[in-house]
Amino acid sequence: MTTLHVAGKTEQEPRIIWEAFPSWAQFSWLYLLSAVSLLRGTLFFRFGVSGWETWIIGAGILLACAAILRHWAHYDLTRDQITVRNGYTRREIQSIPLSDVGQVTVQQGVVADFFEIGTVLVHARSSDRLLSLRGVRDPEGLTTRIEALAWKHHRAANHPRANS
Repeated sequence: MTTLHVAGKTEQEPRIIWEAFPSWAQFSWLYLLSAVSLLRGTLFFRFGVSGWETWIIGAGILLACAAILRHWAHYDLTRDQITVRNGYTRREIQSIPLSDVGQVTVQQGVVADFFEIGTVLVHARSSDRLLSLRGVRDPEGLTTRIEALAWKHHRAANHPRANS
């Protein structure tokens, strides 16, 4: 952990173990729609049909949407908690302390498996809260990290002398 000294006060800054934005592959459906729009605009231009400009602009807008949506969520894993933040404002959207982590599962469809991404679902033990990390690269590796850190927290809570 790093310590920040601000106006005579010390503040602990959590050490980030893992952080990521959703993978670009998470938005493959937007790329497909953009490609279809671009193809249609190109065909309209080639055959002299009016309105081709709109289709080309639409393709660009869809690509811009993919870039904006990708940075909408930012995932952090620290020694103490898992957090989903807004990627633009850094405001916390949702978090679960590692001491409250219950089951951690991975959801992966055919397309996600092809792109080697998945959704990591973190269930809280003490409530019905669910934290969803969508479009994560190597979801099995992240699941292993979360489970290992959660196990350490459970062990430390049950055996205080183990950390001494």
